[in-house]
Amino acid sequence: MKLLLKYHGPAILWALFVLVICSVHLDSVDKSPLFFEGFDKLTHCGLFFTLIVLVSFGVIRQQKPRRLTYTGMFVIWIVSVFFGGLIEVLQASVFTWRTGDWNDLFCDVLGACMGVFSVMLTIEAIGKK
Repeated sequence: MKLLLKYHGPAILWALFVLVICSVHLDSVDKSPLFFEGFDKLTHCGLFFTLIVLVSFGVIRQQKPRRLTYTGMFVIWIVSVFFGGLIEVLQASVFTWRTGDWNDLFCDVLGACMGVFSVMLTIEAIGKK
C-alpha cells in the first residue's frame, strides 16, 4: 500500500477529483456566461488527459529501469476508458441530477488517447538524447 501511494498517489488523488467533479450538482454553472457551449466536453478531455499522464508517470517511476511498454500503456488506456464509462453509468443511474452522455465518454476516450500520444512522444524524444 505504501508503494502504491508513493508512486501513484497523485494519480489516485486526481482520479478521486475526477469522480467528485463529475458527480457534483452544477446546475448554475451551465448558465454562466464564462463557459461556452462545449466547455463540458473540453473539461472531460482535459481531465482524462491529465489522468493518463499521472498514471503513466507513476508506472515509469515504479519500473527499474524506468520504461513504459506499449502493452503497459494500452492497459493504462483501457483502465481509464473503463473509469470514464463507469462515471457515465453513475451519472445516468446514481447521480440523478447529472445525465450520462455518450459524447462525454467520447471526450474521455479522446483525452485518454491524447495523453497516451503525448506520453509516448515524450518517451521517444527523451530516449533519442
